[in-house]
Amino acid sequence: MMAGMTETPHPLYDRHADTLNRALTAITERGYWSAYPESPSPRVYGETAAADGKAAFEAYLGGDFPLDQPGSGVRVATETSPFGVELAVRYPHAGTGELVGAASAALPAWRDAGPQARVGVCLEILDRLHKNIFELANAVQFTSGQAFVMAFQAGGAHALDRALEALAYAYAEMTRHPGTAGWEKAAGKGDPLRMTKTFHVVPRGVALVIGCNTFPTWNSYPGLFASLVTGNPVIVKPHPRAVLPLAITVKYARDVLAEAGFDPNLIMLAAEAPGEKLASDLALHQAIRIVDFTGSTEYGDWLETHARQASVYTEKAGLNTVVIDSTDDFAGMCRNLGFTLTLYSGQMCTTSQNILIPAGGIETDQGYKSFDDVAGGIAAAVGKLTADPARGVELTGAIVNDGVLERLAEVTKVGEPVLESRAVAHPSYADAVVRTPTIVKLTADDAETYGREWFGPISFAIATDSTTHSLELLRRTVGEKGALTAGVYSTDEAVLDATEAVAVEVGVHLSCNLTGGVFVNQSAAFSDFHGSGANAAANSALTDGAYVANRFRIVQSRRHV
Repeated sequence: MMAGMTETPHPLYDRHADTLNRALTAITERGYWSAYPESPSPRVYGETAAADGKAAFEAYLGGDFPLDQPGSGVRVATETSPFGVELAVRYPHAGTGELVGAASAALPAWRDAGPQARVGVCLEILDRLHKNIFELANAVQFTSGQAFVMAFQAGGAHALDRALEALAYAYAEMTRHPGTAGWEKAAGKGDPLRMTKTFHVVPRGVALVIGCNTFPTWNSYPGLFASLVTGNPVIVKPHPRAVLPLAITVKYARDVLAEAGFDPNLIMLAAEAPGEKLASDLALHQAIRIVDFTGSTEYGDWLETHARQASVYTEKAGLNTVVIDSTDDFAGMCRNLGFTLTLYSGQMCTTSQNILIPAGGIETDQGYKSFDDVAGGIAAAVGKLTADPARGVELTGAIVNDGVLERLAEVTKVGEPVLESRAVAHPSYADAVVRTPTIVKLTADDAETYGREWFGPISFAIATDSTTHSLELLRRTVGEKGALTAGVYSTDEAVLDATEAVAVEVGVHLSCNLTGGVFVNQSAAFSDFHGSGANAAANSALTDGAYVANRFRIVQSRRHV
């Protein structure tokens, strides 16, 4: 049956229709809703779920990953765990031609199945992944360096929510028009002109997802499922240091596709050999019509410039900024920012880097606070969170790669330290690489330093002439380099309004006066947009209509009645 025609409900669509309908409601209401519980408690998932998931993860280590897909028969192993755990998982290798050829052959039947069948199958894949969430979380933890609870939440439950959100947006876009329509136009004294028109949802072609090291599932799932549900086969190219989470994803997705009667080559893993540059080879292939990428600005810009045959969706780097003007909860502000800077050692694309504070200080509920008092208060909050290694490592996790360590060494040569980074011995993993955050004092004249991204546990307390000057720096730096998040603290409504006006101007999402359990570097699926697509940090948003609508086109046919 061609997409666009009246569909017979698919069994998997019927099975998951309630979930889909709740997601469709959630993206219009924008309130809180989650389909996948974020607590790894045995009361939620059962007494044996955690142990079973860890055992499933450990069974992969040191062996050939069980994935039957086209390939050369060669195996590749490229992962090194930030926790020092030996992974040594060997993945099947395939060349660009093999992957593209198999994906292209799988497209027609998937296209012709129609939106309901595709969304039903994709919802079943999410359900299968959810049933194996502890296995997935362990894979995320030991490849990304996230602490377990964060890996479970961000890499498991929240990633699944973001995938479901993308499915909801895509389904809404695919079904906003009728599959068929009767058309009648008066024709003078003769019989009216009558036609039947059919509207086919047609995928763009083969899609490529290029994964990142830090959030291999959270950043990959929206594009992966947005492309798959709109009819495009997906080649998943993981970061060489974080293959396992996406290999597990591909494995369960292929199982579901085969069980549903579809070619499992609708999704394939593209594990690369060291130095192979497989992502670039794939991205430039003429059959690749969609590319999703999260990572460096340099490579994202390269993809946008050179992968001209494809629609390219990128999330890159930016200068996330906080403006501090005043506060009626100084302790809460410091705690909130301290947690923000500590979580996953600042290795999040949304973590604040530049903290703009008037050199003359600010007014607070505790009275006047100097610039040094404010910077010191934030530093003290970080220090308290990281003082006890056993507790601190459950927030910081481990350092994801050597590039972060190099930046930590480089930053010691600039500014004046407010808080110095230190190495921490992990109580459970002796070879884990753990570093606490550093905060460095700069002036507004040090633009060469704070005007570039320092990915990792590195932040700058920047002395400005005034809040007005801070807003000028926010406008300039984010306007030039982009950002995914911005924050402001002020007791003055006029300042909040002025900051929001600047945020709208430069296209960055703004959080105001966060002092409790909501943090600037976290976003909630179905309610918060991640990235705006309105500045240099990202050309797309997770998730809106624009993110999904160009992954398919409408092709119509018309016949006289």
